[in-house]
Amino acid sequence: MEDKIVKDKIAVKTTVAEQLVEWLHVQGIGHVFGTPSGGWLPYMRAMKSGGVEFVLVSHEGAAGFMACGYAIAKGVPGACYATIGPGATNLATGVGGAYLNRLPMLAFTTEAPGDLIGRTVQMAIDQQTLFKPLTKKTTRLEPERMVEILQDAFTQATSEVPGPVHIGLPDDLSGVSVNRNGAPPAGTTTEIPAAPADTLREMDALFQAARRPILAIGLGAVRSRSADLIRTIAERHSVPVILTPMAKGMLAEDHPAYTGVLFHALSDIVAETHREADLVVGVGYDPVEFNYESWMPPVRLLHVDVKEADIDRGEYPNVTNVIGAIPPALERLAALDPIASEWDFSKLRERRDRMFSHFEPQSDKFGPIAALAILRKHLPEDGIMTCDVGAHTHLIGQMWRTPAPGLQIMDNGWSSMGFGVPSAIGAKLAAPEKEVVCVTGDGGFLMMAGEMATAKRIGHRIVFVMLCDNSLDLIRIKQDRRKHERYGTELGPELSNKYDDMFGVPVIKAKDERSYDSALKEAFSWDGPVIVQAFIDPSDYDGLILRKHK
Repeated sequence: MEDKIVKDKIAVKTTVAEQLVEWLHVQGIGHVFGTPSGGWLPYMRAMKSGGVEFVLVSHEGAAGFMACGYAIAKGVPGACYATIGPGATNLATGVGGAYLNRLPMLAFTTEAPGDLIGRTVQMAIDQQTLFKPLTKKTTRLEPERMVEILQDAFTQATSEVPGPVHIGLPDDLSGVSVNRNGAPPAGTTTEIPAAPADTLREMDALFQAARRPILAIGLGAVRSRSADLIRTIAERHSVPVILTPMAKGMLAEDHPAYTGVLFHALSDIVAETHREADLVVGVGYDPVEFNYESWMPPVRLLHVDVKEADIDRGEYPNVTNVIGAIPPALERLAALDPIASEWDFSKLRERRDRMFSHFEPQSDKFGPIAALAILRKHLPEDGIMTCDVGAHTHLIGQMWRTPAPGLQIMDNGWSSMGFGVPSAIGAKLAAPEKEVVCVTGDGGFLMMAGEMATAKRIGHRIVFVMLCDNSLDLIRIKQDRRKHERYGTELGPELSNKYDDMFGVPVIKAKDERSYDSALKEAFSWDGPVIVQAFIDPSDYDGLILRKHK
């Protein structure tokens, strides 16, 4: 027995590449997205038997966006890789998406060996400096501190406020021998304590004194999984709720307290309610989507979050920050005696009904409203929809019925065109049991058309709905509003009728509601990825988006 104990304590030798892959597997990270290099080959070899799959992509920027979709759908950090120099600069766009969308990510890049740092080397740049403003932390892996560095990266990436961590992999590191003392530990996340008791008492008093408080729900509330508490507070105290676009799903659109989504289509109707508030209660509100000042009436702000409110104190001097874990604060509000609410819920219902009436398809044209309404009927309630950035995003933000958080994935923090296609691929790999659909404009699709080859290799069914009108409509509308000549927004005939497939992914074309409905039926019965190319009339956008927010 003594010999066995001694033997168990003897460290087993392994390589950096093998140890890294094993560590990823223990964290539940089953995929790494990227484009390989010579320095990455040992890591790929370790992945073949290590329970982690390397997903070859067409562009490193897409690898970062795939990792974003993966993180949302699976609830673990997304992981991506790029080589030294141009690979790293390409990856930076996707890493920025994780940074401003507040998503946990581990971004790996090959770097020059330690003895060449600071020297002139082909392709090499200072990648630690490159990633510093785009990440919560940037570091280099060292064999003797390997697990310590990885554990810290996980904690940094997943702790509030979550975001990406960049880990440089020196080119000569992968084959270095390291000790393996048992299985790697699971990563940990720093817990946030409740706000101080005196702050919570002040919160209670301010809320109880209000007669028309309104709840403004943001990204932090989604991460705190506070949907049930928010609904309880709204019902108990008869107060309305507004959402930021990336908080869609936190309250059902048919709930009596539902007011709408800030910033997106018909925001002027939403403003009819929030301008009447005498207290704004921001719950996990993150200005990365929309600044408080852009919509708030001149009233006190009660900000419940893990970070202090980012707001102009000259314009809004009356701010009370309730800084700490969100659920304990909401539990207190939910337990208070009902306030003397003066909100007229019949008026709220009239505004909500009036807003949604604008999203009824018109019989005389096939536009984005009809395309989204028909798609919603085909996608199961628990299906995931990702979308790209453009005019259609503003429509989706208000119109798309979202049963739960995480079922509508958009990039409203970084707001990068090209996000939709790769984030759908990442979400599908994270949740292969769910139906996944991507809605993208033709401009965003052109940026990521090469990822159709990625989708084809993966083989899973993903329905890519491409809304085609040969224009960058969001910019075109802004030109029209400023009375500028239309210039630089026409895409041309590249996505005309002539394509029956793209990189092996079949294309089903639709020019009216009937053919579109038929195309979706066919697409959702397909064995692999499929593109539904919908040729739409974009005039729906003109009267609905870019409305006043106050």
